[in-house]
Amino acid sequence: MEKIYDMDPWLGPWKGAIDARHENILATKTKLAGEGPLSEAVNNHLYYGLHHETDSWVLREWAPNASRIYLIGDCNNWKRSEAFAFKPVGQGNWELRLPEVFLHHGDLYKLWIEWQGGGGERLPAYVTRAVQDPQTKVFSAQVWEPAKPYKWKHKAPGKIDTPFIYECHIGMAGEKEQVSSFEDFRRDVLPRVVRLGYNVIQIMALQEHPYYGSFGYQVANFFALSSRFGTPEQFKALVDEAHSHGIAVIMDIVHSHSVSNEAEGLSRLDGREDLYFYPGAAGHHPAWGSRCFDYGKDEVKYFLLSNCKYWMEEYHLDGFRFDGVTSMLYWDHGLGTAFGNYDLYFNKGVDENAVCYLALANMLIHELNPDAITIAEDVSGMAGLAAPFDAGGVGFDYRMAMGVADHWIKWIKEKTDEQWSMGEIWWELTNKRADEKTVSYAECHDQALVGDKTIIFRLIDKEMYWSMNKGSQNLIVDRGIALHKLIRLVTAATAGNGYLNFMGNEFGHPEWIDFPREGNNWSYAYARRQWSLADNPMLRYGCLEAFDAHMVHFLRDRKILSEAPVLLRADEEKKILIFRRKNVIFALNFNPTQSYENYGFETEDGEYELSFNTDEGVYDGFDRLRNGELHVTTDHTLRLYLPSRCGLVLVKR
Repeated sequence: MEKIYDMDPWLGPWKGAIDARHENILATKTKLAGEGPLSEAVNNHLYYGLHHETDSWVLREWAPNASRIYLIGDCNNWKRSEAFAFKPVGQGNWELRLPEVFLHHGDLYKLWIEWQGGGGERLPAYVTRAVQDPQTKVFSAQVWEPAKPYKWKHKAPGKIDTPFIYECHIGMAGEKEQVSSFEDFRRDVLPRVVRLGYNVIQIMALQEHPYYGSFGYQVANFFALSSRFGTPEQFKALVDEAHSHGIAVIMDIVHSHSVSNEAEGLSRLDGREDLYFYPGAAGHHPAWGSRCFDYGKDEVKYFLLSNCKYWMEEYHLDGFRFDGVTSMLYWDHGLGTAFGNYDLYFNKGVDENAVCYLALANMLIHELNPDAITIAEDVSGMAGLAAPFDAGGVGFDYRMAMGVADHWIKWIKEKTDEQWSMGEIWWELTNKRADEKTVSYAECHDQALVGDKTIIFRLIDKEMYWSMNKGSQNLIVDRGIALHKLIRLVTAATAGNGYLNFMGNEFGHPEWIDFPREGNNWSYAYARRQWSLADNPMLRYGCLEAFDAHMVHFLRDRKILSEAPVLLRADEEKKILIFRRKNVIFALNFNPTQSYENYGFETEDGEYELSFNTDEGVYDGFDRLRNGELHVTTDHTLRLYLPSRCGLVLVKR
């Protein structure tokens, strides 16, 4: 296979570093798995944690610094006794075997771990279910072995070449001011996703986390499905039903850090600071207040790799979006670094242990399921991150085009409509590595958080409270509605190889996301999605939702993203951007006031039919165009009527 430094001559000076990185990963794989598949060697989750055997329970923990470990819980009135004391079994491992009569489905339990000079209550590192007491807010492990295990009904959707991703958070997916459930999502939201045309659901906050407001990014229990959303069986039913519609389900997996909590998490599990984490300052994240994994330690690699395998096998997940990859890749976590040259990707500032782990994780995931989807959330642009391993890359299928959303915010905040540059927009939307696949988005959950604003809220602001009914006449709202559609169309139509939308943003969900906290009197008012706005025929939100559905179905069904876009015209004076992708022309007029008749541009000869446009009345436009109208080239030139703030989509016949 052609190497990344052969495809990109600028990588030539780092050929040695790329090859050395590749060899290190292969050597580490051999160390962990021998000559066999990595997927057969990674099974920590089958050994550690609580397991029901033929007529007994066995619980194992890796705690080399511990001097004593006890099981405490409902089984023994939460008292330490020798009958529930673990025995050391070598290599820092501890084991407890109990007759099955001592533990039952639903029982709560914890570990009491002692070490020289101290001790405390802990949850097992490999716990697969943890629940929070509604009064004390304390988490406990819970025995989970229902009488009727879930029986899967549907197969996975198989290979998805072009992911259209619906990013979501289960807890805030309902309209009521409460924590929504897996069942709520399956019943109320999944049908919307199907109707909209998205073929991948990316779910946040699935790993158990003590603080709900962390959006799921401060994980305590890596193998535990968050119990605040429901039971494992209910989540399996959601995944199963999504599969029945041909929709893949991937999760936001957090391996970039761990919550610093000791009672719930891995921090000082056996009294040691560096059991799972780097020693000293490297083990503490300076910006997030969390713990940083020691990716160079074999036990940690086995823990994290087993975590990937567990989620795929237990819940039939179709892949992962790895969160916080930049923080993993660099010793300084990328904080304050302007990534402007290739040397930063290969010098001593890179944590090669983390690079190695990420490559092994991708290797494992694709061994388990060759059709799996892996996505890296990285702002540094590390070359090779989403290139195949055999080509010298790390092996992710896709990387997030994170700069796109940042630039939309910048353009909206800092420039008037007349100052928008068509060339700059084209460059920022299409400037992607040719040897790596990307997922583009106009906005994700990051832009919706309190302290920031969604695109629609930046465009319309307070007028959203008064003038979103169809009877209103408001120039600010008209502008916002028109640009919301244009921004989404040009972002999706220029996307590298996939497109992402955060739930509710397709219809311009108003306001921000603010999870319950002391500062808002623990309110859920902003931690929900108001679907009724889109369903109300008197309001404009449903028009935006209808446009999004048409756009996604069109791009997906015609496989538009399978070929690179080609620029036909970037007219700075008139604010017109025209490009071709496959046999489709996208013509967008960003001019706020000027419409243009007989606007000509060079393209392939033929007949072009107007398939749809952003100005249709059904999408809350002004109906200045007629779909189905044929346009024929003359002397290699196509001439169109381009209304102001309007996007046209034409298909070559």
